[in-house]
Amino acid sequence: MSFYATLVLALALSMDAFAVAICKGAVLHKPRFREILRTGFIFGFIEAITPIIGWGIGILASQYVIRWDHWIAFALLFVLGARMIWQSLKTKDEECCSKPSSHSSTSLIFSAIATSLDAMAIGLGLAFLQVDIVHTAMTIGLMTMIMATIGMMIGRYVGPLLGKKAEIIGGLVLIGIGFNILFEHLELFMYAP
Repeated sequence: MSFYATLVLALALSMDAFAVAICKGAVLHKPRFREILRTGFIFGFIEAITPIIGWGIGILASQYVIRWDHWIAFALLFVLGARMIWQSLKTKDEECCSKPSSHSSTSLIFSAIATSLDAMAIGLGLAFLQVDIVHTAMTIGLMTMIMATIGMMIGRYVGPLLGKKAEIIGGLVLIGIGFNILFEHLELFMYAP
């Protein structure tokens, strides 16, 4: 695979993380640059290792994983999105101003896993091509780290404009991304020969 093809692939795979990072940044109260970088690193690291995991699984049992990856991504994003909406609706208006300044590592890891399952599926496909999987995975991880960091910075400025609605919108976006992943895979499955 050429350098430009790898770069385009990395950019495409980082878009989900970018959208989720905007939501993550929007629901925080003025996240510090350290938190922004931590989020970018977690998303980038997980996005870098999932194609390698997918590549390894692709060599062993690709047909079984492809059948379930979209359901797992959908379930994780749906649960995370619903939790964000629920927390927003149950907080009182006066509590709205006391938003956290960071996310838990668990929340970030689950969000990163949910958005990186498509990279695992790509890794499955790359197992059947002559590809330097380490180079490709590092490019994907670096691009995701950059895009998630940019997304958090955008979210940092969008959040105060939206106020309490930021968390509801963020939850709806996560659920929407989950449905999008699910429908894309189901559509491909329906039209497969």
